[in-house]
Amino acid sequence: MADTANPSAAPHYTEHEKRHRIFSIMAASSGNLVEWFDFYIYAFCAVYFAPSFFPKSDPTAQLLNTAGIFAAGFLMRPIGGWLFGRIADRNGRKNSMVISVSMMCGGSLLIACLPTYASIGAWAPALLLVARLFQGLSVGGEYGTTATYMSEVALRGQRGFYSSFQYVTLIGGQLLAVLVVVVLQQVMDDAELRAWGWRIPFVIGAITAVVALLLRRTLHETTTAEGRANKNAGTIAYLFSHHKAAFFTVLGYTAGGSLIFYTFTTYMQKYLVNSAGMSIKTASNVMTVCLFLYMCMQPLFGALSDRIGRRTNMLLFGALGAVATVPILSALQGVTSPFMAGVLIVLALAIVSFYTSISGIVKAEMFPPEVRALGVGLAYAVANAIFGGSAEYVALGLKSIGHESAFYWYVTVMMVIAFAVAWRLPREGKYLHHDH
Repeated sequence: MADTANPSAAPHYTEHEKRHRIFSIMAASSGNLVEWFDFYIYAFCAVYFAPSFFPKSDPTAQLLNTAGIFAAGFLMRPIGGWLFGRIADRNGRKNSMVISVSMMCGGSLLIACLPTYASIGAWAPALLLVARLFQGLSVGGEYGTTATYMSEVALRGQRGFYSSFQYVTLIGGQLLAVLVVVVLQQVMDDAELRAWGWRIPFVIGAITAVVALLLRRTLHETTTAEGRANKNAGTIAYLFSHHKAAFFTVLGYTAGGSLIFYTFTTYMQKYLVNSAGMSIKTASNVMTVCLFLYMCMQPLFGALSDRIGRRTNMLLFGALGAVATVPILSALQGVTSPFMAGVLIVLALAIVSFYTSISGIVKAEMFPPEVRALGVGLAYAVANAIFGGSAEYVALGLKSIGHESAFYWYVTVMMVIAFAVAWRLPREGKYLHHDH
């Protein structure tokens, strides 16, 4: 699935058009960064605000409660994937991205202002759940539309490289979330962070979302009026009657991709604290460095896919993930050195990069324009809701009953499935190569 295989896939662009397309990628990416910062800050602040929203109990039980709400936010993703995919295919990618970032802003602002359990009782976790469902709906639509837009606007012949910046900013949002927590840890003590300091990142997220909204309003539209007017545009009926195989292929490898991604990113901080016995500050510092290196890997692996093909990238991802997951997670459980923990996590994230760097483009290449955002967004959202959002909950649940290592094998099995599905990918994508 490398678009370098076709000479026509690398046309001549004027300098003006190159600058225009690159600016569009940057503008779309900025909104993506803010969306994911807002979504991830919940995971990284959970260790501080969990006691504020749930009755006092042991730390693992409190984390299970917050992880449950984290997972519930993922359950809204299929609805968001369908809703925003339909909007993007029928009303334009730009409109869809503007609406999604506005909704994320509202969700963050609500969490920042929520009273605690001590103030309003059971209404506190209930309202927290509402805010997360709202954000889940938003981010469920964000991925598919942004992946589609960036794949369409990227320069042909270099689409793997340019579309990889979706995960650069997705990881960047996660990295900024960690950095904000690290900075707060340096200037506030633990009691202040647990009392009110955890609210600050959510306020920052709401404010930056407004900036992203203004940038997204400058984007040009990649769809045509004729395409948007197509009666089949953005319809599930047409997607499943004509592109069902593509949908389930994307669903298959996204399931494993989402699970291993969330295992070694959002859950890893808790794993280092809860299983390896590191302090919260040390775990945050380790994850900051690891996420930065992971972010830098994305364009390299994206450019690699332009040379060796998307299918080869995906096969390497599935094979290496299946072989390395159990040894890496087992070693991390007993690690005592933060440096060695970092080395192991970076190794795992390098394997994950074979997938994440081309996550958007490998999906977009499988659908025609009239159902591209819907096909990409819905398949991704369903897989994420089932496998990505539940990663922490399953891991913590198995740990609580004394079978933590079973989670390692669960991830490994999903990597085997990802490899099997990737084997069925065509050597070159059917769509997108001649668009624009």
